[in-house]
Order: sequence, then C-alpha cells, then structure tokens
Amino acid sequence: MRTNRITRGAALPALLSAGLLLTACGTGSDGEEASGTDEEGSPAEVVASEPVVTTYDGGLYVLDGETLEVVGDIELEGFNRINPGGDERHVFVSTSEGFQVLDAAGAELTDTLFTADTPGHVVRHDDRTVLFADGTGEITAFDSDALGNGLPEDLDVYTAEEAHHGVAVELANGELLVTLGDEEERVGAIVLDENQEEIARSEDCPGVHGESAAQGGAIAIGCQDGALIYQDGAFTKVDAEDDYGRIGNQAGSDQSPIILGDYKTDPDAELERPERIALIDTTDASLELVDLPSSYTFRSLGRGPDGEALVLGTDGALHIIDPETGELTDSIELMDEWEEPLEWQDPRPTLFVRGGTAYVSDPATQQIHAVDLGTGEVTGSVKLDETPNELSGVTH
Repeated sequence: MRTNRITRGAALPALLSAGLLLTACGTGSDGEEASGTDEEGSPAEVVASEPVVTTYDGGLYVLDGETLEVVGDIELEGFNRINPGGDERHVFVSTSEGFQVLDAAGAELTDTLFTADTPGHVVRHDDRTVLFADGTGEITAFDSDALGNGLPEDLDVYTAEEAHHGVAVELANGELLVTLGDEEERVGAIVLDENQEEIARSEDCPGVHGESAAQGGAIAIGCQDGALIYQDGAFTKVDAEDDYGRIGNQAGSDQSPIILGDYKTDPDAELERPERIALIDTTDASLELVDLPSSYTFRSLGRGPDGEALVLGTDGALHIIDPETGELTDSIELMDEWEEPLEWQDPRPTLFVRGGTAYVSDPATQQIHAVDLGTGEVTGSVKLDETPNELSGVTH
C-alpha cells in the first residue's frame, strides 16, 4: 500500500479551529462557553487532579480523580467518544467534526480541533500520539506533551492509499505501523521507516482491529483468526485455536510481555457474549485461552500496575488474572449482574485503569467507583445526574 507523507512542521489546512462549529460547542461548569485557555492564551486554571472523564447523552462530566467530585459538566451534542491525549492534562473527544481537545485538568473543552472524516483510533506509545481518520485514512502523529497551547507545531501526517477503519502506531525508533484495508475488508499491516520506505508487510490478519504494546517493544494487532505481532523488524502470526477466533480488542502493559485480548468464536452471532479471554505471549508467539466466571464486553479490559490482566465481568465483578499462569487470582464485587446491550453505543459498565486505581462505571445506578487494585477496596464512589457511558481520563 502506498502512503504519502507531509513532513513535520508543514502547514496543515485540514487542521482548523473549532470556534465556528455550532455542533461542537461546549460549556464549562460555570455555564460560560469553554475555551480551555485564559485571556493570555495560557491553559485554564487546574480544577481537577488526575482527572477522569465520562460521557453521557448530551455531554461530558469531568471528575477529580482523587475525590471523584464532578468539577465540570460540558454540554456536547451527539454520540461522543473519548481517549487519553497522552499527557497529564488532555483528553480527545471524537465528535462528528474530528478529534477535539478537552483540557480535562481545567474542565474545559478547547477550540483545538484536528478535523477528521470519521475519527477513529487514538494511540499513545513511546511519548507519541497518533490519530487515525477512518473516512480518509489520514494519520496524524505528534509529541504527546505538545497539546498545551493549541495545535502542535510539529506534526507528521501520512495518508493511507485506501480509507478503512484502521489504526496506526509510531514506535520509538520512528517506524510507523499502519493497518491495511479498504471499506470492504481489512487484511493486515505494513511498517514504514522514517523515510517512508516499507520495511515489513503481512496480509495474514483478516479483519485486523485494535492494537496494544507489550514489554520489550512488541506491538500486537488483533485478527479474526488470532493475532499479529510486530517486533525487531518482522511480523509473526499467532494462530487462534479455532478457525474463527477473533481478537478485536487488546490491553498491554510495560510490565508484561503478554497481551490481554478478547476472544470470540461465532462469526454469525448478532452479539456474541464471550466467556474466555486470550493471553498472547509476545516472546514465543503463543496463545492461551482462559475461562472466566462470566461474559464481558469490549470496554472490560485493562492492566494493573504490575501487569495484572483485568476484566470487568457481567457478573458485576472485576476479575484479576495472572498473565503468566492464567490463574484467576481475585474477583472484586462491584455491582449487580448486567447484560451487554445489543447496540455498541449504548451504556454498559466500563473499566478505565490508571496506575494502581481502577475506575468503573455502573450505568444502572449512575455511579462511578474508584478501586484500589492493591487492596481490592472501593475507595470512593459518586452518583451522577446522568447515565455514564464511555469512561477515560488523562494518563501519566
């Protein structure tokens, strides 16, 4: 697949201010229109420590991550997705117009917008953030700490030859992994070096979706028949135990060479509710399946501070798994049993992990819980006025 590159520092006409977008305006907690900066252009005053963000139908809540106090209620129409920006202050809000920057620490939606046709995956790796626009195949990469005052000055932009629901990851050595596909099918991935030269390719990953990084620099992407690992300049295929063994969502950790993935086996299901997870060892390209006490969803996967595999189950418990042995070591009861809704946009309990704290939403009770992963204790809870949907926050 051919790609086109615009070098760092180039003027990017597609990256515009959101100030004229009526559909993406927001308000801060005081009801004033949010800008994210003061009159001198500096970042807004910090009102949230370790902020956590959750969406609801018609807006966003910004919570202080230490107290769970709601410090911002931002009105925003439409179904909006959220992802960490890659620094300690910002979160990306994927709207109909593109990737808009939320100053989570200041609890204000800024005017900074990376315009995108169908904004998709946001990937953070080795202090670089990469945005993928599904509608055009445009990939935008920049330093994760460069979101402080509007659009970053230095941007790398690549355009895939075919638009698709894809993902891209920039490695520490400047290589760029980009999925291969078009509107009809997705088949694998390529890797480009810093000079835009293709150095690796695999088309042995049907239905490619999602990515995650493991200890040692390995990158794994999911396939309908297993997973694909890229490391040390080459791809390695990890075969599923079933002809159709789909791994579409993954969670990695710098503390473990093992990737946690979901695992589905019924290609004809309207909605499969899996009860097994996959553990993909990037050191030997092996795959182990682990049975769980219940099903889970694509918003259920996370990793603990020591690399523990975390799965939020429909039995209402947060399950902790040793990735080396596959042993279920603990289950923390958090809520009543629940069932995954048929529509993927509908609210369901969601897991967001940062350091030693797991944040869990419970739409049935309109609550957010903070869980100490070291002790298993719920250290705080807050009841919201609206039903929480997506859950995310800033990263360290």
